[in-house]
Amino acid sequence: MDPLARRRLGLTEVEVTQLGFGGAGLGDLFEVIPEAQAAATLEAAWDAGIRYYDTAPWYGLTQSEHRFGRALYRQPRRDFVLSTKVGRTMHAVHHAETYDRGIWTGGLPFQVRFDYSYDGVMRSFEDSLQRLGLPRIDLLVIHDLDIQYHQTYKRIEALMIELHDGGARALAELRAAGRIGGFGAGINELGMIPRFLDLIDVDFFLVALPYTLLDQQVLDSEFPRCVEKGVGFVIGAVFASGILATGAVQGARYAYAPAAPEMLAKVARIEAVCMRHGVPLAAAALQFPLGHPSVASVIPGGLSPEQVRQNVAAFRHTIPSALWTELKHEGLLRADAPTP
Repeated sequence: MDPLARRRLGLTEVEVTQLGFGGAGLGDLFEVIPEAQAAATLEAAWDAGIRYYDTAPWYGLTQSEHRFGRALYRQPRRDFVLSTKVGRTMHAVHHAETYDRGIWTGGLPFQVRFDYSYDGVMRSFEDSLQRLGLPRIDLLVIHDLDIQYHQTYKRIEALMIELHDGGARALAELRAAGRIGGFGAGINELGMIPRFLDLIDVDFFLVALPYTLLDQQVLDSEFPRCVEKGVGFVIGAVFASGILATGAVQGARYAYAPAAPEMLAKVARIEAVCMRHGVPLAAAALQFPLGHPSVASVIPGGLSPEQVRQNVAAFRHTIPSALWTELKHEGLLRADAPTP
């Protein structure tokens, strides 16, 4: 599969490379990445021909956006597509040296406030432009409006109303003015796609864990609703937090936590099928989502130039149709899952 081929994303006019680059890892998620290593990683992605980059203010509490900006602002702006996210604003803290960065191993000392209002979205957009050092962002994504971050559905409902009454209007204005090429919503869990479709007019979804080689429940009803409307997809957590890259090894991560024994066993069975067909597990994980005609791109991260090169090589690896057939026969992949 050609990583540099472009696909149009959903209802937008934006075309993205089939293989993109996701920026959470360069926000120091699981380990602190030295500046020189982060710069070399992004340079390797550019040199490999990757031209779609996704970041967010949340990633490393602005660290990822700063790094992406330093890597991209000297490149011809027409040559790449950039997405970032809205829904949080960042604020200075009084005691930076002791500030608890939460899930981020490193990152920068900024305090987060969720804000899906008109003013919050506009501030987030303008702040991102300054951090990135760029005059334009191609795509904006409504970030993390789900139970993982907001604990109760009552709170989610209140924030959805805030989005409907304010933030969505800001996004529509930015799109109408040509300041962005389109907007979508990030999806971490089942059930949120219908909520967004019923609330606002999105162009695409950035789908993380609900659609990978391990999980395809969104094919029941959520993806079909999107297809009817022309709404497209970017697939974020293509390695399911790591286990589909590392395989079923001790300490492998699934859904941002150590993988449970039953998940390790399932991945081991998928690995065995891949081995029988001479296909690396990572290659199957990267290429599988693009079998769906509405998926425009997959955006694995990378913590080093070598990881970037490995992802590109895996994306190019030829996969025989017999592999997908065997996975379905073994009950390891849904029978109705579209495959490349």
